[in-house]
Amino acid sequence: MTDIDNIEITPFAERPELIARAYEIADTWPVFTAHDPVVVALLGRVIEDFPHYCVVATDGDRVVARGLSVPFDADRDGREETPDKGWDQVLVWAFHDRLRGQVPTTASALEITVDSEYLGRGLSYRMLAALRGAVAGQGHDVLMAPVRPTAKHLQPRLPMAAYIGRQRADGLPADPWLRVHVKAGGTIEKIAPASMTVSGSLAQWREWTGLPFDRDGAVEVPAALVPVHCDLAHDHAVYAEPNVWVRHSA
Repeated sequence: MTDIDNIEITPFAERPELIARAYEIADTWPVFTAHDPVVVALLGRVIEDFPHYCVVATDGDRVVARGLSVPFDADRDGREETPDKGWDQVLVWAFHDRLRGQVPTTASALEITVDSEYLGRGLSYRMLAALRGAVAGQGHDVLMAPVRPTAKHLQPRLPMAAYIGRQRADGLPADPWLRVHVKAGGTIEKIAPASMTVSGSLAQWREWTGLPFDRDGAVEVPAALVPVHCDLAHDHAVYAEPNVWVRHSA
């Protein structure tokens, strides 16, 4: 087993040759999340367009983790640091502001993805610290994060508000990924009730999940944090994923 202390973490801006290799990581993201239209349109451009805000971990020549964040102006009318549309919204704002030369006021994490072979060894803490350092290097004193609780999918019908209220005996969140953020100094702020949205025909959902989608109402889908709403008469299903806004000092 590799000592994670020997793993090097740097901003992509310092390792541009690794940008094309950022997605070599064996990850555990659900297939359906790749069909969020915002993901399709913008996520693939994040590292190239915001390399100073994104970090990469390498074990020798192997890319073993990536951390992505984006800057945006939270002070414009109609905006805030913790929008209800969470992940999707800050990604859209970041590219909107970049196109118009708008000066950002804050930064939001998008993801920290660790290769499945390196999970459970503390690398996520180092990646989170590296992301905070990266945004601090760009002049920000705060890193926001629309966190996707890693164990919420085990209780998809439990409202997120009730889920994040569950704590261990030591007062830390019961959810493992929220616990990492809180132990790293993060503060849970609020829920983003529609942080990612995936919609599609019933045929598409059947292809993505292997499930029949043959009844109206809530359908529990493996790895989904909440049920997917299925409408047979209108031949569509919609998944609105809640995330949890966490604030970190950079």
